[in-house]
Amino acid sequence: MDWLFCDFHIHTTWSDGALSVAEVVELYGRTGFDVIAITDHVLDSGSLAAGEPHWSVPEERFGEYLHELWEAARLAWERWHMLLLPGMELTNNTSRYHILALDVKEFISPDLEVEPMLCEIRRQGAVSVACHPFVRNHSGESPSEHLWQHHERYASMFDAWEVANRDDLFNVVGLKKFNYIANSDFHEEKHLRSWKTLLRCDGNAEAVKQAIRTNAAVSLFLYRGGPLRGDGFPSPGMP
Repeated sequence: MDWLFCDFHIHTTWSDGALSVAEVVELYGRTGFDVIAITDHVLDSGSLAAGEPHWSVPEERFGEYLHELWEAARLAWERWHMLLLPGMELTNNTSRYHILALDVKEFISPDLEVEPMLCEIRRQGAVSVACHPFVRNHSGESPSEHLWQHHERYASMFDAWEVANRDDLFNVVGLKKFNYIANSDFHEEKHLRSWKTLLRCDGNAEAVKQAIRTNAAVSLFLYRGGPLRGDGFPSPGMP
């Protein structure tokens, strides 16, 4: 089994990203990634009522969103041999909690409390990830406060926690020895140069999800540019 170069936290113009789904696939595909997940925001009803619908996938268009991702996944595999997992970032009150659901099949309400939300993610055969659970120095934004305030309760409920997000490392996640992955939280092209995940598993959706859940062969990588070899590592001489 090869090491796969992965990024599981990517936004597009469906929410607050600068690139379309097609542009994201082109960028990651020609760079040499093996696995990506597109995870646009879905905001809770309170945030939408406060006037923030411009960066959320509307529930009534979620089916359209998934269909575009499924078609993009087909093209990504045919052109780049790159696996694309359809996902979403369940965003409750913007700072209360952000939860990634990877390989979703249908809409999940961000109004749910954490435990019912994780049960629904699991029911769909998807993977749950606690997003940026601590303060992000790169943005100065608050973390997903609720998740870390109750991390002992939620520790084993999540399939993984973000131990790195863009340029930030969350040592607190490492010290707790939680299952972990690292992601770019991609919104624009410059965010490609950030922390990423290496998984040693077969290159199919079920194997990737199981590798995240078991966390037996996972590593972090700080990507700073240049093409990637087919084995998921930087080309020799890459800056």
